[in-house]
Amino acid sequence: MDQRIRVFLLLVLAIATPALAQDDYPTKPIRLITPAAPGGTTDILARVFGARMAEIFKQQVLVDNRASASGVIAGDMTAKAEPDGHTLLLAYHQHTVNAALNPKLPYHPVNSFTPITHLTTAGFMLVVHPSQPPKTLAEFVDWTRKHPGPLNFGSAGIGSGGHLAGELYKQMSGTKAEHIPYKGSGPALSALLANEYHFNFAGLQPAQAQIRAGKLRGIAVTTPKRVAAIPDVPAVAEGLPGFDVVGWYGVIGPANMPRPIVSRLNEVLTRILNMPEIRERILLDGSEPAGIGPEPFRQFMLADLEKWAKVVKESGAKLD
Repeated sequence: MDQRIRVFLLLVLAIATPALAQDDYPTKPIRLITPAAPGGTTDILARVFGARMAEIFKQQVLVDNRASASGVIAGDMTAKAEPDGHTLLLAYHQHTVNAALNPKLPYHPVNSFTPITHLTTAGFMLVVHPSQPPKTLAEFVDWTRKHPGPLNFGSAGIGSGGHLAGELYKQMSGTKAEHIPYKGSGPALSALLANEYHFNFAGLQPAQAQIRAGKLRGIAVTTPKRVAAIPDVPAVAEGLPGFDVVGWYGVIGPANMPRPIVSRLNEVLTRILNMPEIRERILLDGSEPAGIGPEPFRQFMLADLEKWAKVVKESGAKLD
């Protein structure tokens, strides 16, 4: 064969292969691993997006719940999977926090994965028992700084978003408080309802339910600005400028996924995120749609890792 023809055919094949990879994908059911038990925010997002993905791809999307070890098992399974787009992880903020708490993870939270789409962000709600004196953010900051005796805050566990929000609050406000870890957000809120400790940075949804029932008092949200769904509640940053604790949710896959498949997945996930009924549901939950693509999502994860590594180091927090 003429050398020029051979080179031409190779070029045509090189150009056509990515297109074929995208057009043929997926060729079998997609496994969407979620590092959480059924019923939580991560699981709900996985099922909502998985159902829409199945409709668009005309292929099954199987949600695989792997709640053990704070998501490390789910992360390890994903990192070791074939990078063909048929195994994905609906990751959340614990994914980068784990690496801040444990430098000996079997994977790197960013480099061992292919970021695809940052789906949503959600803050936390600073809550106290109604019997406690502070009713405003200014009163809360003053109260915690001048509290005469031991001060305690609870969370869903070591390394949870609520735990690190509490540690960041301590650092930025100059407050001394002991952390009480519970085995999940439910037990932590139940203990606060029983007035067993002083404050909690809880998930927005469960916190709002208890506030509406008059069982807890909402003080502030941890997002940089007020949340659209609850505009009367201030942001902690209004009293402590620069305070910012935002939980995030997004889809990632194993490292080295083909770019055309990543692009196809990002396009589909973004399309689902922009469906009116999906956006409305996210906003009503107090979350914010993100829709950030692969490279910006990678940079976001790296910044999140750096931020929490610093907080963990200064607080001395560590896993049991």
